[in-house]
Amino acid sequence: MALKFRGVDFIGFDALLSDEERLVRDTSRKFIEDNLIPIIEECNRAGRFPRELVKPMAELGFYGASLKGYGCAGMSNVEYGLVMQELERGDSGVRSFVSVQSALVMYPIYAFGSDEQKQTWLPAMQKGEKLGCFGLTEPDFGSNPGGMRTRARKVGKEYVLNGEKMWITSGSIADVAVIWAKVEDEDNKVRGFLVETDRPGFRAEDIHGKWSLRASVTSGLSMQDVRIPESNLLPKTGGLKSPLMCLNQARYGIAWGGIGAAMACYDCALQYAQLRKQFHDKPIASHQLVQEKLTWMINEITKGQLLVLQVGRLKDQDKAGAQHISMAKRNNVWMALECARMSRDILGANGVADEYPLMRHMMNLE
Repeated sequence: MALKFRGVDFIGFDALLSDEERLVRDTSRKFIEDNLIPIIEECNRAGRFPRELVKPMAELGFYGASLKGYGCAGMSNVEYGLVMQELERGDSGVRSFVSVQSALVMYPIYAFGSDEQKQTWLPAMQKGEKLGCFGLTEPDFGSNPGGMRTRARKVGKEYVLNGEKMWITSGSIADVAVIWAKVEDEDNKVRGFLVETDRPGFRAEDIHGKWSLRASVTSGLSMQDVRIPESNLLPKTGGLKSPLMCLNQARYGIAWGGIGAAMACYDCALQYAQLRKQFHDKPIASHQLVQEKLTWMINEITKGQLLVLQVGRLKDQDKAGAQHISMAKRNNVWMALECARMSRDILGANGVADEYPLMRHMMNLE
């Protein structure tokens, strides 16, 4: 990276955080600066997920960070959000990996699983010894998950699964997949199943040619007469509400992640504008057209910080609804994408070079 991140705090936001929250944020920030920033551009160019960071992130308690027990860190929702902020400031693909492991695999096992399922999977996943993926989206059904075609049929003491899933983060590196399917014997009610990825009939193939999330594994899943024992059913799942509860957890993390990406872009653009001199040997930051862009960005970042912090506080009190999380995600991802575009504009032609993180963040946010 050409410019080192200096932090973004315009109105004393840190004063709103507890000592523990700042410690979590600073520890995550140092990890990202020391371990991800030096390699992320190479990973992005090569389309390579930095698997060497899986165990180190586990040692810091990133997986299932807000869950209680099973070796998990037991962080507050605000602390967990600050981790997501810093991960996405590094790269959205890495944040996505941690989000899926935590919010979309460990959380449904924690919330809907049997005691045996929890004991089998959660400690190993917290340590990064086992990886998971979440199979809801299908080739023909994305924003309308209720239209899913994947089916589960009860045969004796087994379920037989058939169907396809698409755009699945970590699909080909996962040891277990949380698969959502309509159960034929239960009037097509949507239920969740734990499917070990080495079972006959299960196949995962990576999606290549992505311009976005290049440092993340994205796969398509295929299940042809995959047999699993009835004990692999997540017993407390029932209806579409169950997977949507999981998505709520993930979307909360994305709302914080947007702040991280926006911070990275704004800080890069600000430093560049202060150093780049044009017209009478003056920094371009001295010109009002550039100042207006920088002002807009810090305005929106600051509002986004306050919004997601309040949603986090509500979540820690069990008062955050899906509508609150939706507002935070909608606002902050939009804001981050605008920051990425404005920052690229400030850097001119240099903005498209991967010496700077702007185009990578822009493509990830798209």
